[in-house]
This record gives sequence, C-alpha cells and structure tokens, in this order.
Amino acid sequence: MKKISVVFVCMGNICRSPTAEAVFRQYVERAGLENQIVIDSAGTHDYHIGAPPDSRTQRAAQQRGFDMTDLRGRQVQAEDFSRFDYVLAMDKANLSILDKLMPQGSATQAQLFLEFAHYHVEREVPDPYYGGEDGFERVLDMVEDAAAGLLQHIREIHHLA
Repeated sequence: MKKISVVFVCMGNICRSPTAEAVFRQYVERAGLENQIVIDSAGTHDYHIGAPPDSRTQRAAQQRGFDMTDLRGRQVQAEDFSRFDYVLAMDKANLSILDKLMPQGSATQAQLFLEFAHYHVEREVPDPYYGGEDGFERVLDMVEDAAAGLLQHIREIHHLA
C-alpha cells in the first residue's frame, strides 16, 4: 500500500513548519498510522538548513508534550511536489513561493495548512519569530487544530482506519 505523505512549509523551517511536523507526527502515532503516513517539513528560504528548530519553538512544544529535538531545517525543492501528496504552506507568502516552484503539470498542489482547521477562522499561521512567547503558544493552538482536521481528512479521503 502506498504511504500518504505530507510536508509542512514555512519560511525558515525553524518555527511553524517543524511545529506542524512534530504535532502531526504525534497525532499520527496516537492513531496508529505511523506506518501509513510520512511526515516532513521544509522552508522556502535557505536561512537555516541543518539547524534545529528555534529554542522558543522547542520550549513551547515541549511544554505540550511535542518533541522536535531530532528535526533539522531543510529547503523545499521542486521534487517535493512528486514526493509528497500534501504540500502545506503556513501562510500566503510561502504558498505563493510554492506555487512558483511547483513543476508544470504537478498532480500535487500546494495549499494552506489552516484550510484543515475546524476552530480557527484564520487561514495563515503567523510567524512568531520576532514576537513574544505568546506567539509560539498561538502557533501551537492553530497547528493542533489544523493537524486534527488534516488527520481526519486523510483518514476519510484515503480510507484509513
């Protein structure tokens, strides 16, 4: 059986997208679907290739039980559109970059991650990098909501138990 694959994308791959990767990975593991869903994250810019997630991001995630110590930044590539079923952007600016990067005729289309959220009306996850600690908590709230919605969507569309 072909695995379902998901990549989360933000600008630098040190705040929002690794948060989404860590949260979604835990949700998938709790559902017992870790052998059926592949999860990754990337950044549209090359600022933090090989770097761990921002320490504030890791601290906020750890307080909610999400581990991202093994994650390292990477830059999204055009090939990701053939490697992943879902290419999910954190905001419209990164979605625009992904749309330009997408190979012509790609079956996979980039979309906003928050389109899967049930309780948040916003469609963009704000970048917490230059703000205070509460920004990282807000990102986690939004990501947890959208991650639950994404898992529900994947289970329904791909008929996973």
